[in-house]
Amino acid sequence: MSEYIKFSCERVAAEITSFDGLAELNAHGRKLLQLGLIGMDPNGIGFGNMSVRDGATAKFYITGSATGGIHELTLADCAKVVACDLERNCVRYEGSALASSESLTHAAIYESDATAGAVIHCHDFKLRAAVLNEAPTTSKAAEHGTTELAYEIMQLFKHADVSSRKIIVMAGHGAGILTLGKDLEEACAVLTGESKGAV
Repeated sequence: MSEYIKFSCERVAAEITSFDGLAELNAHGRKLLQLGLIGMDPNGIGFGNMSVRDGATAKFYITGSATGGIHELTLADCAKVVACDLERNCVRYEGSALASSESLTHAAIYESDATAGAVIHCHDFKLRAAVLNEAPTTSKAAEHGTTELAYEIMQLFKHADVSSRKIIVMAGHGAGILTLGKDLEEACAVLTGESKGAV
C-alpha cells in the first residue's frame, strides 16, 4: 500500500481491458507534463493524476498512484474504479496499478456532476495563489485523498459555482487544483485558460 493513499483498497480484478480513454489520457498527460502541471517531484515520486468516466456509469479509469511522471501510460499504469464507499473510506478497483490517492476526490466530482466526463488533479503554485478563495475552494482542514475532502467537494457543488467554473482549489493540499470537463480536452482548457488569466 502506498503511504499517500488514505483509504482502504479492494482490488476486485487483477487486470483491466483496453479502454477508449487511454489515448486521451496519454495525449493530455503529455501536454500537462510539458507544462509541469503533473510530473515527478525531486524525490522521484510522481504527482498529479487524471481520470475519464466509463460511459454514463459512476465507474472511471484513473491513472495509478505516483504515475504522474510517466510519459506513455499503459494499461498497467491505470486502474478502473468500480465503487467508492465514503462511509467505509474504501475504494474497489480493477487493474494491476494501485488506484490514485485522489480516487475519492474524482469519485465525488463524478457523483456531483453527471456531465463531468473527465477530471484533472495537478499542481500549480502560481495559479493556485491567483484563484485561491476566488474560485470554489475547499477548507484547509480537508487533506488530499480523504473522505473529508470528498464530502467537501460534494458540498461545493451544492453551494458554489463548480459546475459552471469547472475548477476547485484544494486549500489543504499545497499547490493542488482540480478541473473537470465533459472530456479531458475541456478539463485541460479550463486549466490553461485559468493559467493565462493568472499571469
